[in-house]
Amino acid sequence: MGGFLFGYDTSVINGTVDALKSEFGLESVAVGFVVASALLGCAVGAWFAGPLADRFGRVRVMLLASLLFVVSALGSALAFGPADLTFWRVVGGLAVGAASVIAPAYIAEIAPAHLRGRLGSLQQLAIVTGIFAALLADYFIARVSGGAAGEFPLGGAAWRWMFASAAVPAVIYGMIALAIPESPRYLVKKRQEGRARQVLGRLTDGDVDGKIRDIARTLREDRPVRLRDLRGPRLGLLPIVWVGILLSVFQQFVGINVIFYYSSSLWQAVGFTENDAMLTSVITSITNIVTTLVAIALVDRIGRRRLLLAGAAGMTVTLAAMAIAFSTARIVDGQPELGPVAGPVALVAANLYVFAFGATWGPVVWVMLGEMFNNFIRAAALAVAASAQWIANWVITTTFPAMADIGLSFAYGFYTLSAALAFVFVYKSVRETKGRELEDMDEVAGAPVVTRAGRTRRVKPV
Repeated sequence: MGGFLFGYDTSVINGTVDALKSEFGLESVAVGFVVASALLGCAVGAWFAGPLADRFGRVRVMLLASLLFVVSALGSALAFGPADLTFWRVVGGLAVGAASVIAPAYIAEIAPAHLRGRLGSLQQLAIVTGIFAALLADYFIARVSGGAAGEFPLGGAAWRWMFASAAVPAVIYGMIALAIPESPRYLVKKRQEGRARQVLGRLTDGDVDGKIRDIARTLREDRPVRLRDLRGPRLGLLPIVWVGILLSVFQQFVGINVIFYYSSSLWQAVGFTENDAMLTSVITSITNIVTTLVAIALVDRIGRRRLLLAGAAGMTVTLAAMAIAFSTARIVDGQPELGPVAGPVALVAANLYVFAFGATWGPVVWVMLGEMFNNFIRAAALAVAASAQWIANWVITTTFPAMADIGLSFAYGFYTLSAALAFVFVYKSVRETKGRELEDMDEVAGAPVVTRAGRTRRVKPV
C-alpha cells in the first residue's frame, strides 16, 4: 500500500494538468512547478524517514505517512489557488518520500535472501499499479464530468475529485500498517530480541537463534546512525553510497516520469482528444504493470546487474526512436503534429520504452537500494539515495515543459543520452547482490562496521 500510494499520489495530477492551467491561468513554467512541487516534499520526506525509522521503528513511520497522505489528498481537493495547492502537494510529497524509503528497507529486512529480489520487486509492482489506478480514476472522473474541468455529478470540479480519491487508499494503508510486525532487524538494534525472535519465527523456517546472532553481529552498537557514518574517501561518501545515489539519479534522468506526469497533455499535443489521451495513458500504465511482472520472474534468476544493463540498452534505442519521430513533427498553432508514420512510431516506441524501464530499472533499482547497504547504515544510506532520486525527479519534471517548448526531440534526446550513460555506469561500477544475505553486504559494499568499542572500521569490497 505504501508503494501503491507512491504511484497514485504522484500520478493523480496527470489528469488535472490542463484543468489547472485554465482554472488558475498558469503558464508552462508555473505548471511545471506545481506538478513537481510534490517531489520537493518527497526529497525531504525521504531524507528524514531513515533517521525517524531508526529511532521510532519502520511501522510508526508508515502510520505517519498514512496520515500525511490523507491530509494532502483532502487539502489538494479543496485548494483555492496555485500557492496552497503547491503546499498540499508538498505535504503529500513528504508522505511519498517516507514511503519510498520505508517500503524497500522493510521488505529487504523481512525477506529471505532467495526471495528478496522478487519480494522487493513487489514495491515497484505496487507503484505501477498505483499509477494505473490513478490514471484510471482520472479517466473515469473526467469521462462522467465531461472533462477534468467539468462538473462532477456529486458537485465540484472533476479535478478536485481526482485529488480527493487518494484519501481512500491512504486510510487503508494506515489500517494495514497497524497489522504488520515490526522489522526484526530494527528490534534487534533496539535490543528487543524476544520480539525479534517471534517475528522471525513467523517469517522463516530456519535457525532463528542463529539469525538473531548474525543480525546482532552487524549491529554492535545501539546508537543512531549519523551522516558521518556514510563518509568515505571519494568525494566525501562511501563508494557504495555513491553507487546508490547514481542508480537513483539515472533512474530519473531517463525521463520515465515525463510519461506518467505529462502523458495526457503530451498525446493531446500530437493529435489525440482529451479522452483518447487519458485512455492512452491508462494503456501505457498497464504495459508498465505487465513488464514489472516480467522483472519479478527474472530478478532472482538472472540477477540485478544484467537486468539493469539490458534495460539501459533498450531505453537508449526506444528513446532515440522517439526523439527522431518528434524531430519530424510539423508545428501547427504552436503545437507539434506527428505524421501518419511518425505518430505510430512514437506511440510504439513510448510503450517499448516503458517496457524496457518497467522490466528492469523500475523495480531493480528499488531492490538494490533495499539490499545493497549493510544493516548498520541501511536506513540512512537509503534515505540519502532516495532523496537524490526525488531531487532528480523534480529536476526532470520541472524542466520538461521548458524543454518541450524548445522541442520534444530535444527533450527525448537528453533522456537518450542519460540512458546511454546509465549503461556505462552499471557496466563499470555496479556489483551483483543476488542471493547474498543482508548480513553479508559488508563484503560487497565496503561499508562501515561498528566494533564492540563503538568505533567504525571499513571492510574492503570484494
